[in-house]
Amino acid sequence: MYQLTRVCKPSRARLVHLGIGIRPPLPRPLPSRLLSTNALEPPKPSSSRPQIPTEPLPRSHLLSRILLVAKYTGLAALSSTFGILLLGAGIFIHDAFTYTNKDVHRVPVLPLALHPEQGGPKNLPIVRALVDDVEDDEAKKLLDKPKLVIVGGGWGAISVLQTLSPGDWHVTVVSPETFTTFTPLLPSAAVGTVQVRTLVEPLRKIVARLRGHFVDAKAVDLVMSERLLELETLTSTGNPQNVYLPYDKLIIACGSTSSTHGIQGLKHCFQLKTISDAQAIRRRILDNFETASLPITTPEERKRLLSFVVCGGGPTGVETAAEIYDFCQEDIVNYYPKICREEVSIHVIQSREHILNTYSEAISKYAEEKFRRDSVDLVTSARVSAVHPDHVVYTVRAPDGTITTHEIPTNFVLWSTGIAMNPFTRRVSALLPNQVHKKAIEVDAHLRVKGAPLGDVYAIGDCATIETSVVSHLLELVDEADKNKDGKIDFDEFDFMVARIKHRIPMAESQLQKVRTLFDLYDSDADNSLSLNELCKLLEEIGNKITSLPATAQVASQQGKYLGKKLNQLAKKREVLEANDIHDLDEAVSKTFRYTHLGSLAYIGNAAVFDLGNLSFMGGLAAMYAWRSIYWSEQVSARTRFLLMMDWIIRGVWGRDLSRL
Repeated sequence: MYQLTRVCKPSRARLVHLGIGIRPPLPRPLPSRLLSTNALEPPKPSSSRPQIPTEPLPRSHLLSRILLVAKYTGLAALSSTFGILLLGAGIFIHDAFTYTNKDVHRVPVLPLALHPEQGGPKNLPIVRALVDDVEDDEAKKLLDKPKLVIVGGGWGAISVLQTLSPGDWHVTVVSPETFTTFTPLLPSAAVGTVQVRTLVEPLRKIVARLRGHFVDAKAVDLVMSERLLELETLTSTGNPQNVYLPYDKLIIACGSTSSTHGIQGLKHCFQLKTISDAQAIRRRILDNFETASLPITTPEERKRLLSFVVCGGGPTGVETAAEIYDFCQEDIVNYYPKICREEVSIHVIQSREHILNTYSEAISKYAEEKFRRDSVDLVTSARVSAVHPDHVVYTVRAPDGTITTHEIPTNFVLWSTGIAMNPFTRRVSALLPNQVHKKAIEVDAHLRVKGAPLGDVYAIGDCATIETSVVSHLLELVDEADKNKDGKIDFDEFDFMVARIKHRIPMAESQLQKVRTLFDLYDSDADNSLSLNELCKLLEEIGNKITSLPATAQVASQQGKYLGKKLNQLAKKREVLEANDIHDLDEAVSKTFRYTHLGSLAYIGNAAVFDLGNLSFMGGLAAMYAWRSIYWSEQVSARTRFLLMMDWIIRGVWGRDLSRL
């Protein structure tokens, strides 16, 4: 046992008094035998830094902090109260000026509007005056303006209305629907992601900027010789009544219907083109889940009820399948029995080899991989042969050419496979002998209906297609280009002809880049000239290579804006053009229509894809928000933008509305 003795040392004060400098002693390590003694082990510091003793805050400092927090809390409460009071005052002032009695006594009405004259081929009432034509001074100024009648209320019609200048035309919109619909978000409305009220804007509000008029009717026939549009409307008793509506210029923008392809049983299918379609789809989906939740439903019947079949792998079909998948993942699994989500199956039947086949190959593959990860059944290279009330029959062609038949039990079938003419556009096409297109009305590069009186009737949107046949203009082109009238076209004349073709059919420009190469390729006898037969073959090949514009909202919107600007120019230069006796007014005031592709986009279930021509963008959450931003910016009004934003917020916080209305 070692004994430690304390050695007395002189105090520090004593040493300082003696004038001896003191240097802090260096720490000396203890012997290892001492380190092993726990009793002598010094306490280990909690950190390498020396610990600074903390003292409690003075009471005055703590009180100042409390007062500071109370001050800012009070200011925040006061500012919030002031903001609420200011908002309430603003609403009160708004209501004070809104809910007032307006004097509407003795409103003038033209006698001809109340008692229209009879006439036309069918001796029907001719609506030459409307009941609101002279109700105020601004309306009276438009009486002498040319009558512009727009049939339809879709993308093309709305773009025309938004582009027209007020005061230039007496505008009348004819539509069986009193609102316009934002159709790209119909798949979202079909499952309750957004409300249907968010997607509609009343046509009367849109046309009010132009002091225009709205007629709730359906166009059924056209008398071009007398410039009369036949309408079918309903009387107060609910009986149909046909009338004539005069026009100076007519714009047909009434859209299209879905193509049936001659398939049997399409009455058992849903379409997705209108608000009514979206509401019917939503009711059927909720009905299926409610019935599948009942204890009396057999497993086989539950599986059939929860089987959703989408015929068509285009944007509408793909987005609808994606929305149904999201609905099941985010809402059904939380509020319905778990077995319902387990039994859900989604099938997409596509006639081509890939879905979204109009997009880039990378986008098609990305969407297909996304669907496969989500267990969405993709059936490609298949054709639906029949639709029955309880199942769908389709055939699949194998790579070796063999065809097999399959069935899918289902209680929900969406048909989204191309477009076809509606009854009115079919009637207009039948009236004109040179209308040979089977899906739409053919128009020229100025969007004028071929065969109609020049500059009287236009067609835009899904109901129209710009002509791509060059050979139909063969004789006119030869007559213009054959300067020496020898019946042959040399290279200089062919070069002039190419310029005329580009002017008449702008979509042919891409096929006419290498003029000399084309000339030499079809000059089969090498006589440095093209005969009529050689020229006919060349123009026919060019026409076959031209791709028609797709039936999309983007095309209709650009056509509507183009036509609106043209009509503005016609209104400004009308007197000058008439004084100079110019017949082709469209050619005099504007160039031909040229479509600019701004890209395509599609929603594929908490992800989105973008096809921007040479560039493709695809991804998850970021792409979905980009998709939302584009659709939000394309809304018709600030009201629908606000409602759409609120719908997305409500869906994110509280989920979709599961009520069956």
